[in-house]
Amino acid sequence: MVTTTRWRARVPRARSLPDVLAFLRTLDPDARLVVPPGPPGEAPVIDGITLDSGAAAPGDLFAGLPGTRRHGAEYAVDAARAGARVVLSDRVCLVLPTLVVAAPRRVLGPLASWLHGDPSAALDVHGVTGTNGKTSTVHLLAAGLRAAGRRVGWAGSLELRAGDRARVAERTTVEAPAVQEFLASARDAGADDVALEVSSHGLALDRVAGTRFRSAVFTNFSPDHLDLHGDLESYYATKASLFTPDRCELAVVGVDGEAGRRLAGETRCPVVTFAAGGGPADWRALDVHAGITGTRFRLCGPGVDRQVRLRLLGAHQVDNVLAAVATAAAAGVDPDDALRGIEEVGVVPGRLERIDVGQPFLALVDFAHNVGGQRRLLPFLRSLTGGRLIVVLGATGERDPAKRADLGTYVGAQADVAVVTDESAYSDDPAALRAAVADAAQRVGRAEVVVEPDRARAFAVAVAAAAPGDVVLVAGRGADRVQVSAAGRREFDDRIALRRALVERAAQAWDAPVAG
Repeated sequence: MVTTTRWRARVPRARSLPDVLAFLRTLDPDARLVVPPGPPGEAPVIDGITLDSGAAAPGDLFAGLPGTRRHGAEYAVDAARAGARVVLSDRVCLVLPTLVVAAPRRVLGPLASWLHGDPSAALDVHGVTGTNGKTSTVHLLAAGLRAAGRRVGWAGSLELRAGDRARVAERTTVEAPAVQEFLASARDAGADDVALEVSSHGLALDRVAGTRFRSAVFTNFSPDHLDLHGDLESYYATKASLFTPDRCELAVVGVDGEAGRRLAGETRCPVVTFAAGGGPADWRALDVHAGITGTRFRLCGPGVDRQVRLRLLGAHQVDNVLAAVATAAAAGVDPDDALRGIEEVGVVPGRLERIDVGQPFLALVDFAHNVGGQRRLLPFLRSLTGGRLIVVLGATGERDPAKRADLGTYVGAQADVAVVTDESAYSDDPAALRAAVADAAQRVGRAEVVVEPDRARAFAVAVAAAAPGDVVLVAGRGADRVQVSAAGRREFDDRIALRRALVERAAQAWDAPVAG
């Protein structure tokens, strides 16, 4: 069972404050210690590290980092009340001794790694980055490694799992202290390998700094997160920063796209390539057939030429299988063993996950939250039906504003019905988000566009519109369990809500759409 509470891994050996300062000076020679005025207290000893004041525990070092709205150092009082003994920041905090450095985020990962005994040195860590496919690749890689007898931990947008301990992930790549804490937990649980999703935010914000990767995997590349990176070149450079000899031993690169081919040519790491589009690569997929019951293809690689039959839906999963097999093989696993485990995977949560209560049409939940993801899915879903394609979509707030219209434009061109609703607006105006998507979809002039702010009612509208043979896709959130707006947070799982809508619709005849 996955818990929602945070679990902690204490450091293997408590460190004195002078030892911590000495280590920081290997990263920042100007690091200094500022002690609050007053009589000297007991010399602090550090046996934990966090940047969440609400999760601080006695003996912790609390990292107060600059934020987009508030500075983390403002929460030092709360951390001190919880038992934190020291602050790491770029500003002095008078409530506790402060380790002052110019760029605290940059040193936080290496510091957390050092405190936890350099856990990535004891593991084969496989980092998976790319615009789409990270979660599926991590799950498939973990399944392949487990089938070969390896003990595997994994972490990403769905959960963090180390041995028999697991918790829900709050983001694709957790903050640096939590990454090192997770790796230490995996090490202490006896893991051989860890599969880790590495987002562009995780790279840009140094969340995986201090981690040594046995392999780094590049899935694909398309526009996304430009609110953070500014332009495509910066976004590419952020992804490419993982593929350097000081960070990883091997690059596993998908070369179907121009960015992957560029990366394979630019990296100074040894390279293994894969391609599902028929081009030259070390690992290739041929004769791909994707249907309503699964996907099959011919896999060709070093010493391997065999048929693969997946239970997973969608030709895009072939790319993810190639990435997983190439990575497992490079880690010394027999590809046939890895494929045996991969072929047994029935679903990756929230990734083209089928919701079935006996309805005569296909209903699916997927994470497709950008146009790259839509392009991988919608043509395939169209191929499954001679009826209508009905898509529920929206736009997440506090993200690249330019992609909102793009989402609406592509769905408006591909779907027969587009139901525009709220995702997680965060601090943005939900009505403005809906309007950006819906207006773009309507301008295409192909799909019927319905706007329903309430997400659960939007599902009911989509299900009510469906007739036998249609396809209903709920896109954008996948297996996320929480919806966030300016009004607060609420539990909302698209899979549960869609199932509820289908059950309610089942009370009426299935042979025709009903009034929504």
